[in-house]
Amino acid sequence: MLVPIFTLKLGHKIHPRTAALGRYDGRHPCLTAGTTAGKVFIHNPHSSALQGGRAIASHDNDISILNINQQVSAVAAGPLNSTGCDTLLVGTPTNFLAYDVENNSDLFYKDIADGANVIVTGRLGSFENPLAIVGGNCSIQGFDFEGNDEFWTVTGDNVCSLAMCDFNGDGLAELLVGSEDFDIRVFKEDEIIAEMTETESVTSLCPIRGSRFGYALGNGTVGVYDKTARYWRIKSKNQAITIHSFDLDSDGVPELITGWSNGKIDARSDRTGEVVFKDNFSAAIGGILEGDYRMDGKVELICCSVEGEVRGYLPASAEMKGNLMDVNVEQDALRDLAQRKQNLLLELKNYEENAKVGKVGGQEVDQSQMGVIPANTQLQTSLLVNPGSEQVQPHVQLSISTTNETVIRTVMIFAEGVFEGESHVVHPSQQSLKSSLQVPVFPPRDIPVDLHIKAFVGQKSSNHFQVFELTRQLPRFTLYISCPDGYAEPKSSCSFHINERVNRAVMWLNQNFLLPDEIESRDGDLDIMFLSLRTGNPLAIKMDQSGNVSIKTDDMDLAGDIIQALATFLGIEDLQTTAEFPDHLEELRGVLLKVDELHAVRQKLTAEMADHSNLIRSLVVRAEDARLMGDMKNMRKGYMELYDLNRDLINGYKIRCNNHTELLSCLKLVNQAIQRAGKLRVGKAKSQVIAGCRQAIKNNNVNGLFKIIKAGSL
Repeated sequence: MLVPIFTLKLGHKIHPRTAALGRYDGRHPCLTAGTTAGKVFIHNPHSSALQGGRAIASHDNDISILNINQQVSAVAAGPLNSTGCDTLLVGTPTNFLAYDVENNSDLFYKDIADGANVIVTGRLGSFENPLAIVGGNCSIQGFDFEGNDEFWTVTGDNVCSLAMCDFNGDGLAELLVGSEDFDIRVFKEDEIIAEMTETESVTSLCPIRGSRFGYALGNGTVGVYDKTARYWRIKSKNQAITIHSFDLDSDGVPELITGWSNGKIDARSDRTGEVVFKDNFSAAIGGILEGDYRMDGKVELICCSVEGEVRGYLPASAEMKGNLMDVNVEQDALRDLAQRKQNLLLELKNYEENAKVGKVGGQEVDQSQMGVIPANTQLQTSLLVNPGSEQVQPHVQLSISTTNETVIRTVMIFAEGVFEGESHVVHPSQQSLKSSLQVPVFPPRDIPVDLHIKAFVGQKSSNHFQVFELTRQLPRFTLYISCPDGYAEPKSSCSFHINERVNRAVMWLNQNFLLPDEIESRDGDLDIMFLSLRTGNPLAIKMDQSGNVSIKTDDMDLAGDIIQALATFLGIEDLQTTAEFPDHLEELRGVLLKVDELHAVRQKLTAEMADHSNLIRSLVVRAEDARLMGDMKNMRKGYMELYDLNRDLINGYKIRCNNHTELLSCLKLVNQAIQRAGKLRVGKAKSQVIAGCRQAIKNNNVNGLFKIIKAGSL
C-alpha cells in the first residue's frame, strides 16, 4: 500500500483551489495558499520566515503571512522573468497582485474590474515571455513581468478554470478555458479552435500529456478528453474540488488525481478511469500539487486538506508494478473469472429454459411466457417536433415502436444535459402495454444531443424480455418549425458571402434542423423561414446562387450559433460578416452609459473614503490629547464624531459593495456583447473584432465600438 512519505499540520485553513507551490528564491519549494480570512500564507521549511513588506512572521517560524485584506479568490506561482525565481500571484474579486516574495515587494498591483477567479502561468502560443493569465467575469487577461496587458479576450460566461496544454500538437501551448455556461473552449492565442459542451459548470481543468487533459464539473463529474474526444467520465455524489496529473504508479503515464469534498483522494488511469490508488483525509481537499518538497531530488505528490493537513506521496517503486491498492493480483484475477463464470452460467440457464419450450408433461408451454419473440423483431424510432399547447411546453416527441405485435415493457434513455440526472425511464403499467411509446424530450439549448436508448421488448404475458439498444441523435436546432403565415421578417440580420452552392446549405439545413420532410436540393435560391418554439421569434435564412447568405433574426446568439455551425459543416476557416442588430446595440449603449455612471460613483466614493480616513487620524489624535489632558467634554465630543464618521464609512462601504456588484453585472453584459459580435465571424475576422472592441472600450470610443460590431472593423 502506498503511504504518505511526510505529513504536516500547518494550523492554517486553506481556501479551496487556492494552493500553489513556488520556488521564490529559485531553489526552495514553498507551499502557498489563500486562507478564508483574506490572507495568504507561505510555508517555507527550508529557511526562516519572511519579514517586511506585506509579509509578517507567524507564530510558526516556518510560515509567513501576507495580508491581502480582501477575499482571496485565486493563488498561483510561476516564473514570469528570466531570473529563475517564481512570482507569487494573488487574485481577488477586484484586484490582481504579483508579489516578489524573495525581496518582500510588489512587482505590480492591478485593479481588475472583471475580478480574478482563477490564475495560470506559462508561455502561451507564440508569445515571447511567460504570462500570468487571469480568468474573470467573461474575460481573460494575460500580464507580463512588468504588468503590461499583453493578452485579452472574452468568453461566454464567468471563467471557472484555466489550463495550458498542446491541444493540436503544434509544439505550442493552447489555453483551455472552463466556464459557467458548461463549455470548455480551446484558445490558440485569441482564436477559439475547439469547443466542448458539458452538463455543468467546468470547475477544474488540468493537462495530462500531449493533447489529453482532465476536467471536473460542478455536479461531481470527472473525466478525460483527448482533443475533442472524451475518453471516459465518472459521476459522484461528492464534488470534485481539484484535479491534477501525476505518475503515481511509475508506469510512465500520468494518472488523473482527484481531490473530493468528502476528503477522498483517488488516482485514476487516464485511459480507462479505473481507480489505481485512493486515500482519505478528515476534511475536504483544498489543493493537489507536486514538487520536491523535502529537497532530496524526488518529486512528491502533495495533497492538502482545507483544515491545513498536508501529505506527500512518493511514486510507487518499480516492484509494485502499478499495484497501489494493496491487493493480490492472483486473487483479483480469480474474482474476475468467478464473476464471468457466474454471468455465463446465468446466460446458459436462460438459453436452456428457452430451449425447453414445447411439451412439458404433455402440456404445451406458451412461448410468450418464456420471452421468445420473433427473430425479425426490430426497434424503430422517430423524432417529431411538438409545438405544444397551453398545458404542454414545446418539445421533441421521441416515438419508439416495434415492427410486430411485441410490446415495450420499459424504456431507459440516457442523454447528457437533457434529463435531470441524465437519464429518463418510462415504465408503463401492465394494462397499458403497447408496441409503441412516446417520450417527450425537452432540449434546453441549441446543441446536438445523443439519445442512448435501451428498451425491454417481449410478449404481453412475458416474464423475460429482450433488451434492444440503439442511439439516436437530436439535431442541433430542434425546437424550430416552419414559420406559419402572419409573421414579419425580423429587422435584425447578418449577411456574408461564401463560395458554396445552394444545395450544400440545403444539406446542412436537413442535418441540423428537425424537419417533417427534407428540403430537396435545389439549383435556385434558398429562402426558408422558421419559428423558434423557445422564444416565439422567427428566423429567416436566405442564400442566392452567387453565394450571398442572409440570416435574419433578432437573437444575436442564435445568429452566431448558426454561423459557427454552418462554417464548421462547410469547412470555412475565415469568414467576415456584416451585422445589423439595432436592438442589441441600443441595449449595449445603455449598459455602457451605466458603466460610466458606476465608475464615476466609485471614484467619488473612493475619494470620500480617503477624506474620511484623513479626518479619522486627526480626530483620534485630538480625542486622545483631550483624554490625556483630562478634558472629558472634548474627548467625548471627539469620540462621538468618530462614531458618526465610522457609521458613515460603513454605509459608504455598503454602497461601494452594491456599486461593485452592479458594475460586475454590467461589465459581464459588455463582455458577452463582444463575445456575440465575435461569434458572428470565423477565424482571423473573429479575433480582429474582439481586439477592436477591446481597444474601442479602452479609448471610450462608443461609435467606433458599434462600427466594429456592425462591419467587423473600423
